[in-house]
Amino acid sequence: MTLPAAAPDASGHRDIAGLALTIVIILFVIVAGIGFMASRWRTSAEDRGLKSLDEWGLGGRGFGSWVTWFLLGGDLYTAYTFVAVPAAMWATGAVSGFFAVPYTIVLYPIVFLLMSRLWSVSRSHGYVTPADFVGGRYGGRWLSTAVALTGIVATMPYIALQLVGMKAVLTVLGLGSSSNTFTNDLPLIIAFVVLAAYTYTGGLRAPALIAVVKDLLIYLAIVVAVIYLPSKFGGWSSIFSAADDKMSTVNPATGKAAGAIIPGPASFNAYWTLALGSAMALFMYPHSITGVLATKSRNTIRRNSMVLPLYSLMLGFLALLGYVAIKAGTQPIDTNGKVNAQLVVPQLFLDAFPSWFAGIALAAIAIGALVPAAIMSIAASNLFTRNIYRDLFKPDVTPASEAKVSKLVSLLVKVGALVFVLGMDQSSAINLQLLGGIWILQTFPAIVAGLYTRWFNKWALLVGWAAGMVFGTIAAYNVVNPATGKHFGGSIAAIPWTHTTVYIGITAFVLNAVIATVGTLVLRACKVKDTADSTRSTDYEVDEDDVRVQPVPEELRTELS
Repeated sequence: MTLPAAAPDASGHRDIAGLALTIVIILFVIVAGIGFMASRWRTSAEDRGLKSLDEWGLGGRGFGSWVTWFLLGGDLYTAYTFVAVPAAMWATGAVSGFFAVPYTIVLYPIVFLLMSRLWSVSRSHGYVTPADFVGGRYGGRWLSTAVALTGIVATMPYIALQLVGMKAVLTVLGLGSSSNTFTNDLPLIIAFVVLAAYTYTGGLRAPALIAVVKDLLIYLAIVVAVIYLPSKFGGWSSIFSAADDKMSTVNPATGKAAGAIIPGPASFNAYWTLALGSAMALFMYPHSITGVLATKSRNTIRRNSMVLPLYSLMLGFLALLGYVAIKAGTQPIDTNGKVNAQLVVPQLFLDAFPSWFAGIALAAIAIGALVPAAIMSIAASNLFTRNIYRDLFKPDVTPASEAKVSKLVSLLVKVGALVFVLGMDQSSAINLQLLGGIWILQTFPAIVAGLYTRWFNKWALLVGWAAGMVFGTIAAYNVVNPATGKHFGGSIAAIPWTHTTVYIGITAFVLNAVIATVGTLVLRACKVKDTADSTRSTDYEVDEDDVRVQPVPEELRTELS
């Protein structure tokens, strides 16, 4: 039997899919050109060069509803989302894959309530990062530094996973089959050199513009896929039947069924805590907050939180493509001849569609890596510049110097992520991403509680954060993948001294919150003096062009200790 273009043989070797690859290259060149032109978009002559973090790192804080729609969509629904969610459905079913759909629905009421308040106080005080807010609200550098470091460390593997998504596309196109390591990795290196260049010059404006192209391509690919593929493979009834057959098959490594197409009673707690914990964590990530702070008004955030669930509808259809791939008999064979679930959707598109349309769909996934990777690197570099470089080493740094440092750090962040993916096992990035979600959730008490109350003591919050981080890391380490025997094998574990399995991030968060609450009560009882709050109650309600958006009087500012 003749293999289709770029279909793998038993050893993982595949021919190059010429037409599909050509289309991917053409679309990549187009979006790269858009990225380089972004530095001149909505900038006056005196602002050319983006010489402040407001201009470079937040796009001038002027994005309206439409730009924000595409920016947040491109920011939250990443290339790895489009690769990993259906891959999880293909491998183990609904518990590890489909929970992403309810969690993104639960997410947006949280955004509606919380992020508009964070936008207002950040606009009032010129905050660029969530750690800026924590430093202003609670005073002192220790807690804000902890929030900043957590954000940077949690974001790094997230950036690396965007490269994993792009590498999956390049592999199925036939560019990952060479025995020469340099030739194998060269396309990925070129793509991220271009990404680094236009992010450096265009700042947040670059991914904002590219997100428009990316989202339109993704919508086109998903709509066509959910209409065409079920009809090609016998309809949804046949697809679900094939998925059920696979999931009910016993896995020799575990002695249990491979998965389930619908979560059973034993999986309920894991399912709902994964959904809730992920929803709570997502907008604690610095790249999510960066997208929020770049908007021009608090109502822009609220309008987008009401319509962004449309992406969740798309995500639901996308997740089901994992089941379609089961029915289609897709073989996601990597270059080493082993099964790699991350290749499922790219391989399905290449096998099932004409080459020209497969090129469009694969380009959408590849471009989908560029948008979030750019925003994540900007957010991480802003945290370093504002809350480590400025707060700890150079408090008198000028806005222009801040922007310069942030641009340089954004390059280092991308290089670090690229080296990580090229030099390490990709499962390491996946495992660290599991940890990233647990870690970033530990900043929730300081940030979210601070948006509504100044009751908590900063030292109690810091101890609670540390306890949550340590517990979450150890608990995740103790999860062993039964198939590989490796640690960090998942993010679900039993609550200590019980048999109830839940998302580790939720358990760590509860421990964090309890310690912060008890610690605050103890410190208050001991009459330990807390630092001052440099924000005012009116700061949390201001909107665009509000007269209250002005520098805080010097006498109300907190002296960081």
